[in-house]
Amino acid sequence: MKKYKVCVYAISKNEEKFVDRWYESVKEADELYVLDTGSTDKTVEKLKSHNVNVLVKEIIPWRFDVARNESLKLLPRDTDICVCVDLDEVFRKGWREELERFWTEDTTQATYNYNWAFDKYNNPTVSFYYEKMHTLDYEWYHPVHEILRYIGKDKEKKTLIESIILDHYPDRTKSRSSYLPLLELSVKEDPEDDRNMHYLGREYMYYGNWQKCIDTLEKYLTLDKATWKDERSASMRFISRSYKALNNNIQAKIWLERAINETPYLREPYVEYGILEYNLNNYENAIIYLEKALEIKDKYKSYINETFCWDATIYDILGVCYDRVGKLKEALYYTVIANKKDPDDERIKNNIKIIEDKIISNY
Repeated sequence: MKKYKVCVYAISKNEEKFVDRWYESVKEADELYVLDTGSTDKTVEKLKSHNVNVLVKEIIPWRFDVARNESLKLLPRDTDICVCVDLDEVFRKGWREELERFWTEDTTQATYNYNWAFDKYNNPTVSFYYEKMHTLDYEWYHPVHEILRYIGKDKEKKTLIESIILDHYPDRTKSRSSYLPLLELSVKEDPEDDRNMHYLGREYMYYGNWQKCIDTLEKYLTLDKATWKDERSASMRFISRSYKALNNNIQAKIWLERAINETPYLREPYVEYGILEYNLNNYENAIIYLEKALEIKDKYKSYINETFCWDATIYDILGVCYDRVGKLKEALYYTVIANKKDPDDERIKNNIKIIEDKIISNY
């Protein structure tokens, strides 16, 4: 197995509580480089205590792509593999060996597993593929939700390495207030870029700007580059959510039907349709869509999985729906499963007792 020079690089700001954990995770690399963009805590001192190469430089005006490109410049020119790892991310041990085992002379970028979120039992809930391992023949692009863009002369070649896993344990108290203006800037700079148009529409949804979300995502769906079915389906679901928030349930259903037709292989649109019907007290319809969702067994890692499609939610709601239509055995069956998936939820536990008492009283 050939040995490569592997260098980790990152950007940081006020992340002293993550430094030790991050270092233990990435120390399998040959060299470590961090661009600190203006920490006021002990981030820089702690990094230097681990012999990390640190440069302090503020980025004004702030852009993630500029910051990442500046951090990438810190790497020596004889670096074979660049590995971008934020300080709130943790590699599982052995990643370096796996990287070198699958990397080849003509590989330019590696794709691997990324667990973005976890439940309270530390089970991954949101997972997808990441691709921040690369040669020097790349640059970062977009002010936010930045991506790597290949600028090399030879043919780009990506390699999937399933055995590498990166876990994300962020500081949820950190503000993301800069995201919306940066996304608006990104779309202004490149109005034909489908990816950040999608992210902008989603961001409007997060802020409750329902009509802006609808308008932006409808525009996204007309872009020539917007051909990725999973992302198109998500856009349709977000449009549906916005119409639901505007009390237009007819349009909400229409857009969920479109999402299902776009990606019949994904759970998410079926579950959202089922939840919508449940909230409208249409229990029989809710059962139909939620049962269809359960027929889909596999998570797809191409787009972000919705947590509520894979935790206790479906089983919990099915239990309630079956109870409301008088099918108590089915209600008990699904509620017991919901309890197994979330054993600390007292409401679900109480629902089991309520259903059992109803069954007993019917004999």
